[in-house]
Amino acid sequence: MSGQNIVTPTAETLASAAKAAKKGKGLPPVHLWNPPFCGDLDMRIARDGTWFYLGTPIGRKELVRLFSTILRRDGDDYFLVTPVEKVGITVDDAPFVAVDFTVEGQAEAQTLTFETNVGDFAQAGAEHPIRVVRDAETGEPSPYVMIRAGLEALIDRKSFYRLVDIGAHHDIDGKSWFGLWSGGTFFRVIPSAELPG
Repeated sequence: MSGQNIVTPTAETLASAAKAAKKGKGLPPVHLWNPPFCGDLDMRIARDGTWFYLGTPIGRKELVRLFSTILRRDGDDYFLVTPVEKVGITVDDAPFVAVDFTVEGQAEAQTLTFETNVGDFAQAGAEHPIRVVRDAETGEPSPYVMIRAGLEALIDRKSFYRLVDIGAHHDIDGKSWFGLWSGGTFFRVIPSAELPG
């Protein structure tokens, strides 16, 4: 072995590297970075959007926001990436939660803009699709919106109920669907015939 010291990353070292890499107001270019994989970190994002480090919730919103800016998805795995290190973390469902949205326009001219729990905004449309997964046993819907680069937000229950209130029926290939218009795209939620009476 050479005298090289391999330092296991911690939340603190990652936060320092993320701050150093952040230039201006935009998001760091994590898609351009290809650092060595340094193992998994005991960090987890729960389904409700809470970030945990070593089993304890991270209470500082600014720190969660900072970590969220260096989050990357490669395949089915999630990583925190800086120019010098890449560590695996656990994501229970989606890494973000859409906690609110605004509506502009109506029907096919409608635009939905979602806000996440970490302060990101995404306008639903072709590049930011909405999808709904239904539990095979209960039929319970889990709605998602793409935020950026393969990172989705689970749409929270109160927002989903509001979305259902502004949903519309639209025929696709001779079948009627209930769904949502945004950015000129219709997003299917459920076949109209399966809507609860």
